[in-house]
Amino acid sequence: MRTSIVVVLAAAAALALPAAASADFAHVVAPGESLTSIAATDGLSVGELAAANGLATDAQLLAGAVVEIPPRGSSTAANVSTRTASARYVVRRGDTLSGIAARFGLTLHELADANGIRPNGLLLAGRALTVPGGSSSPSRPAAAELAGSSSDGPPYPTPDRVTASQVEEVAAANGVPPSFAASIAWQESGFNNDFVSNADARGVMQILPGTWGWIQQTMTDGTPLAPASAIDNVRAGVLLLRSLLISTGGDQALAAAAYIQGLASVRRDGVFPATRAYVNDVLALRQQFGGA
Repeated sequence: MRTSIVVVLAAAAALALPAAASADFAHVVAPGESLTSIAATDGLSVGELAAANGLATDAQLLAGAVVEIPPRGSSTAANVSTRTASARYVVRRGDTLSGIAARFGLTLHELADANGIRPNGLLLAGRALTVPGGSSSPSRPAAAELAGSSSDGPPYPTPDRVTASQVEEVAAANGVPPSFAASIAWQESGFNNDFVSNADARGVMQILPGTWGWIQQTMTDGTPLAPASAIDNVRAGVLLLRSLLISTGGDQALAAAAYIQGLASVRRDGVFPATRAYVNDVLALRQQFGGA
């Protein structure tokens, strides 16, 4: 439903990668990985890996960045120590070029020019963008920056956090596996109800205003959800998860995919590469919250 706090994104064939004849394959950076750790895993020097990706050897990597793995022993004529550090960002559903540029402290034209695209062109989810001189991590948009959109309707972000136990309690009360709901909540917002995405998804469970209204009308049995309540934001997300689990026959992987991509899109288009990485992250997180 939005750009996640723990952003682990795309990985596979449909991803639009820059042409790289010297690359063996593309690796999607997991949280905590570095050029050093990836190079060691693939039997490369840090210099070789940095050179293949146009990075400085001390560049920090974004979780979700696409790193091209060159053949072992390959060399690059460029002196990587003179390169300006850059980052790679994989576009998520709902992202805009201007929003991404703002998050990395760039102008719209700087980001567009670095990627050879029109400033007002169509931005496809799954595309890997080069962020020139980009920060190692994007800044999260503050709720105040989106105050105008917040007036359109609920839910409303509030400076509250919930705990894993609170999410799990709401999930258990509504027939959703507690560890699954907690994993979604952490992946979406880090349990932070003040988080608002560039796509205007809001709160702990990152609910879009239109989705909030639909949940309120179809899933609450007439019991109103409090629009500025962190717990009711959790409840809305849990009700949506319950509906998706029912629709997918209890398949948590498909339900997680539908939560971020939309059930109709999953059924029509299959699971996008960016969605697949999100799902893998959610399923892995279940262990941290006591699930399978």
